[in-house]
Amino acid sequence: MILAAMLLGIVAGYGWREYAGSPEAINAFADQLSILTDIFLRLIKMIIAPLVFSTLVVGIARMGDSATVGRIGAKTMGWFVTASFVSLSLGLIMVNLLKPGVGLGLPLPDVAASSGIEKGALTLKDFIGHLIPKSVFDALAKNEILSIVVFSVFFGTAAAAVGDKAKGLIDAIDAVAHIMLKVTGYVMNFAPFAVFAAIASMVAKEGLGILSTYGSFMAQFYLTLGMLWLCLLLMGSVFLKRRVFELLVAVREPALLAFSTASSEAAYPKTLDRLKRFGCSDRIASFVLPMGYSFNLDGSMIYCTFASIFIAQAYGINLSLSQEITMMLILMVTSKGMAGVPRASLVVIAATLAQFNIPEAGLLLLLGVDHFLDMGRSATNVLGNALAASVVAKSENALGAAQPELDEDDDIDPEPRQELEPAFAKQQA
Repeated sequence: MILAAMLLGIVAGYGWREYAGSPEAINAFADQLSILTDIFLRLIKMIIAPLVFSTLVVGIARMGDSATVGRIGAKTMGWFVTASFVSLSLGLIMVNLLKPGVGLGLPLPDVAASSGIEKGALTLKDFIGHLIPKSVFDALAKNEILSIVVFSVFFGTAAAAVGDKAKGLIDAIDAVAHIMLKVTGYVMNFAPFAVFAAIASMVAKEGLGILSTYGSFMAQFYLTLGMLWLCLLLMGSVFLKRRVFELLVAVREPALLAFSTASSEAAYPKTLDRLKRFGCSDRIASFVLPMGYSFNLDGSMIYCTFASIFIAQAYGINLSLSQEITMMLILMVTSKGMAGVPRASLVVIAATLAQFNIPEAGLLLLLGVDHFLDMGRSATNVLGNALAASVVAKSENALGAAQPELDEDDDIDPEPRQELEPAFAKQQA
């Protein structure tokens, strides 16, 4: 249904653009349709905070002692750092091989022009602000995923330490997790309508011509994304063996949802559900996935190096190998605060350009097609986080057999505990 909605959206948007007669009518059409997309994304934001908190707290509380949490956290961060390095390095290599900005025929913006992107948004102080909440209620209200993760880790670890006294509360939070997963099923029924609206309004406003104007750059970036998918799948196959293809099939729906809405966040609930059906332990998936949305945005990171060097090439600015490596290392750090910042990739790129005396106005070259590029980045983020959760689960002997597909009306059990409990007990022993 999502794929059909995408195709219908392209047809509807193009048809309206051709026959509307005036820019005012086109903008009015796009604005009216965008209401459907806004409703869907607001519904997603509505369920993100309680879903992350409830599933993560229950998962950590039932893991056992803090040593288990620390071990799983170390494995998770190890995978994130490795995947980040691969993503940033591949973006750097491919942009130097393909040279999409060399000899660019597009008119360049004035060097003094501003892109409108706040380049000073990502600082160490800002990252700490997203990391440690002043109030958990403020973090929940603002959907600060990284802050929610930090509080949930403390809360779940403390609940595990308390033991039987916290059992009733953890059971209650577990019930909340079940309820939120049922709510997720209701919200996802609205996804095709939101996808139709997003695609139709975008095509109506921008037209199909923008795809040909920037076609070469977009094609080269999507080729680079394809190379990243191959690298990530090869990394995953080291641990998952042939099941990596099974995982690829399992996450096709959330990846398509993220692609069509250009939002990794929109795919979070569905990704969590698909990981559990794939056999990934609820404890692992609920722990790794929220962290991945702050530390493991592979698609966004590869875009940062690719786009930064592209802008330098477009201006005829030659960077030395040491400068490019320095840029990659800077992005390795600054990209970790992406989740809490609107238009995060562009903010990170703007901050990076300033440090290498590359005109920030070069971002104007990308703004017209950023939505199309964001679609691919978002789908890649989903794959990267799904692989991370599955690999960590495999390393903990907490990856069971895939669960059969359920109808939309069936209850979603957050975890097949009967199958996975023995594995955890064996690991603890």
